[in-house]
Amino acid sequence: MTRLTGKALRATVFVGEDDVWHHRPLFSEIVHRAHAAGLAGASVFRGVEGFGASSLVHTSRLLSLSEDLPVAVVIVDTAERVRAFLPQLDELVTEGLVVLDEVEVIRYVGRKRDGS
Repeated sequence: MTRLTGKALRATVFVGEDDVWHHRPLFSEIVHRAHAAGLAGASVFRGVEGFGASSLVHTSRLLSLSEDLPVAVVIVDTAERVRAFLPQLDELVTEGLVVLDEVEVIRYVGRKRDGS
């Protein structure tokens, strides 16, 4: 199990819900690559409204415009590990936004499994 406390780096990747990578949802590809890279964790959050570089507002309130809602993939790990993952994000994210924030991890605890 990865131990993570103290100073860390958070990468937040903003993409569209309908964005794909080789017929797979882009957000899912990012999460699976982060997992394969051994990063501490990644989560996907679905937005209800937003716009980005295209300036087109996507919202869940109007059925006709409810396509391609914004999603944010949040990854937290040590700065070294997150920065080592950035080339993969550069490959995957052809439209969207990737931001980095320094954060402090206060608590990082996984669910205990039987026998451990």
